[in-house]
This record gives sequence, structure tokens and C-alpha cells, in this order.
Amino acid sequence: MTSELLAAGVSPSEVALKPVRDGLHPFVEFLLVGGATLVLFPLAWGVRHAFGLSDAEYAFGFLTFYGAYAINDPHFAVTYLLFYKDVRARAFGHDGGGLAQRIRYWASGLVVPLALAAWAIYALYTHSGQALGGMVQLMFLLVGWHYAKQGFGVLAVLSARHGVPLGVADRRAFLAHAFAGWAYAWASPAIAAGEFEEKGVVYSAFAHPLWLERMTAVLLLASSLWLAAVLVAKWRREGARIKPIAAPVAGFLITVWSWTIYSSFDPLLRYAIPALHSIQYLYFVWLLRHNEARADEAAPTFGRPAAVRVAALFASALALGFVLFHAAPALLDGALVPRPKRGGVYDDLGPTPYFAALFVFVNIHHYVMDHVIWRRENPDTRFLRASPQARNE
Repeated sequence: MTSELLAAGVSPSEVALKPVRDGLHPFVEFLLVGGATLVLFPLAWGVRHAFGLSDAEYAFGFLTFYGAYAINDPHFAVTYLLFYKDVRARAFGHDGGGLAQRIRYWASGLVVPLALAAWAIYALYTHSGQALGGMVQLMFLLVGWHYAKQGFGVLAVLSARHGVPLGVADRRAFLAHAFAGWAYAWASPAIAAGEFEEKGVVYSAFAHPLWLERMTAVLLLASSLWLAAVLVAKWRREGARIKPIAAPVAGFLITVWSWTIYSSFDPLLRYAIPALHSIQYLYFVWLLRHNEARADEAAPTFGRPAAVRVAALFASALALGFVLFHAAPALLDGALVPRPKRGGVYDDLGPTPYFAALFVFVNIHHYVMDHVIWRRENPDTRFLRASPQARNE
């Protein structure tokens, strides 16, 4: 979910100051968009001290590994269901998205996946761990961008829905902080070039020099001071009226600082961060599709009940996620990867190269598709404001 999630048709000039009340209870919403992290920190600390780090880490790792089937994997898969819905209208502009949005759609829906597929096929065909490792490094570079921009998008949409939309100065300060947090997270810690392993793939990675870490740290400090000044000014200007956005601001800061910059701060919570990020994402998918389905229930369409349509979407995402991350790579690795003879070893691609390639492909493509789905030029994002029933209540 990119920063353009803000746009979802929610610019200050378009949004009424009256809060929207078609979502979940504010406290539940806060937990879903990042607040649960504050609950899990003391829980992880208590479990670690009660059972010891080794046993606690094993339990957390086991729980989150299998929890990914129901949370992380569907969060990737549902992006495909959203992006390629009504593909003809989106590709040829019949949905009113405009020329720029059509170009983004073609680039993200055709050019990028073809380029990624060619890259992965080359790496697999040539048995090049370094080539596939290049995709892994691109994924690591983009994941912080994806997390930080999703945090900003969540903040922007919820602020507008709560009747306190971000102004231009607010947006710039929050975006600067998000980007600075991403840059510092990627540059830190400073490490020398060396050999690394990810999903069985062995590759050589670029160095992260100390000067880069220090430079991004200065940028992060500067953006923090800027953001603090903007928030103080907003509080002085608007007073108690900004209270409804306290939870969205907290969710944004949790996303940037706990999930992106210091994601390894707690040895147990780090296992849960992908799930927390996925839950944050899935809440907005639910909000979008639930409101759309509620609108379609009314005349003249009298469509299927909203609960049925949303359940069908998430069931489809669950099934597609299983195919993308488990069934398909297991089938390909089992059929196409020869097992070494006794005493032999695998090459730099490891024993599951197709799993590694599909994992990286889906991650990167997910980031790119999100940059298109959650823009205001996508007509569907009007449903993030409110369903027609809620607007008329």
C-alpha cells in the first residue's frame, strides 16, 4: 500500500470534516493498523523470561511459520486479485482511471512481471546464485520502502476518515520521515561486502559502508525533528480536534520505527512483524471491498451480500497464496531440481531454487502493484472514504 493510498480520493478539499463511521471500533482499528505491536512487546518479554529464549523462539517461529499460510501468503495473493480485477477496463481506460494510470497499470501488470520472470529464468537456466541473489538484494531494498509507504498511506486515509485530513505540510513531513526511515533501515548496520544466503541461494552482496549509515542517520534525525515540529504546530493550531488521529500517527510511527528501522529489536517479535504488516494491509482490503459490496447490494444491482463477497475474496486469496508459496514451488523443485549424488552438494541456488525465485518474484511484484492499486486515480479507492450507506447515514 503506497503513499498514494492517501489519495484514495481523500485530499483535504474533497473530504468532509465529519468522521466516517463505517469501519471497526477505533480501538480495534488501532490494533489492526499497528497497535497490536505494543501488546506483543510485553507478551514476548514475558514468554522469553518464563520459558527461556531458545524454547520461546522455537514456539514463536513455529507459530508464525504456519500462521503465514492464513495471513502473510493471502496478503500477497489478494494483491493479484485486486490488481487484475476487470483487467480489460483497467488496461484500456474504460474505468475512468486516466492515461497516467493506464501507463502505470501496463508497466506494473505487464512490463515488470515479464522483466522479473526473464531475470529469474536466466538465473535458473544458468544456475547462477549471483543472478538470483541480485533479485534478493532488490527485494531487500524495496521492502523497507513498501513498509514505510504503507504506514504513511494508512495514516493519510485514517486521518481523512476521522475528519482530520493531512495538509500539504503534514504530508511532506510524514513522507520525509517515512523515506528517511527506509533509507536508514537499509543502510544500517554498516557491513562489508561478502557472501550471504537467503532461501538457500548463496550470493555476494554489496557493502553498506559506514559513511552511508551515518549519512542516513543524520537524515533520519532531521526528518524526526521536522515531523515533531509539524505535529506540535498542528496541535497548537487545531487543539483537541487532532485527538482522533493519535492512533493513526502511532500506527505510522510503529510501522517506521518498530517494523522497519528496529525490526530486530526483540528476538521474538521480529517473527511476527510480517504478520502484523499483513494484517494492517488486509484491514484496508476488507474496508475497500466491504464498502464496495455494500454499495452493490442496493438498487439497481442488488448484488450478493457483502459478507459473501468478502468471504469469497479472502478464500480465493488463501487458495492462491497456497499455490504461489507452497504447491507450485514444491512441484517445480521436486520435478526439476536434481538431487546430488551421495556426498555431493547443491550448487549456489540450493535445493529449492524455484521456491526462492517465486518468493522473490511475488514480493517485488506485490510492491509494484500496490503502487498502482492504492492511488486516487484508481476509481475503486473511493470506497475507502465510506460506503454510500454510511455517507447517507
